[in-house]
Amino acid sequence: MSSDHLLNPDQSQGRSPAERILLALKLHGPQTAAALGKRLSISGEAARQQLVRLAEEGLVNSWSEARGVGRPSQFWGLTASGHAEFPDTHAELTVQLLRTIRQTLGDAAIDRVIAAREEETRTGYRAALDGAISLRDRVEKLVRLRTAEGYMAGYAEADDGTFLFVENHCPICAAAASCQGFCRAEINIFRDILGRDVAVERTEHILAGARRCAYVIAPAQSRAVHGERSGA
Repeated sequence: MSSDHLLNPDQSQGRSPAERILLALKLHGPQTAAALGKRLSISGEAARQQLVRLAEEGLVNSWSEARGVGRPSQFWGLTASGHAEFPDTHAELTVQLLRTIRQTLGDAAIDRVIAAREEETRTGYRAALDGAISLRDRVEKLVRLRTAEGYMAGYAEADDGTFLFVENHCPICAAAASCQGFCRAEINIFRDILGRDVAVERTEHILAGARRCAYVIAPAQSRAVHGERSGA
């Protein structure tokens, strides 16, 4: 990718070393202790010591992975308990409410709730994106909106004008796991507010076991070029 505009704000200020490591693993995925140390401006050994303590608490785990020649490297990543350190907004209450609605009013009522939330969110996002002419401007504003809502969002732009839009955290994961209509609604919203001149496809999904949700956003011109190349 030619340019990288990951707009995740620096949330490490005021955090303990262990919290900074958890945040780095959440935002950037599995890494070696040396890579974590470099990212956090501490020594690799200091990072390793923190990782060992976090592993004892069940928040991270490690494994050996061979990449190229030489000895395998030890990588560290978040466990399910580590991911749970990041808040799922009102998770228990939300799931309970969804279960109660489904049991008392049926699936159709759940669909109406999701549709109402989808329309309210779409209206708010459209207002926030008003005046954003270029696709880059629209993506940047969407990143800021989603980050403010707790999704730890960011994006990267490729040479061909496509964008990789990522969400490193899902603050409604429990609700989405209980009713995946929330996920369908969100991608519909992205497609609507980013414009009819673009395509939005989800390529990674937290509910499918990925560490994040990721979407490829491609302008119509780029889609046409890709189509010509594939048909050649």
